[in-house]
Amino acid sequence: MTDFNKQGNELRAKSKDIVLEFMKSKLEHVIHTEGITQTVIFRECGFDWGDYLYSKSTQQQYWVVALLRELEAEGKIVRDKSTKKWRLL
Repeated sequence: MTDFNKQGNELRAKSKDIVLEFMKSKLEHVIHTEGITQTVIFRECGFDWGDYLYSKSTQQQYWVVALLRELEAEGKIVRDKSTKKWRLL
């Protein structure tokens, strides 16, 4: 694995940690609650770079979908099917 791959893996792991810490810090993200939207997670965790030509803020958040699905696969969070909001397990 190249140093760049290693750094990328570390960045992804840290990003997942940031999301989990954020969700744990907010009571509304705990199980049996409404949860929180992907957009709020994206912005509150500092992943938003702001609007740029051909890269608006709303387009930047799609990489966070993979991060959230990873956490879901690890059994740490779940997405409510009706509200589409995320919450801790």
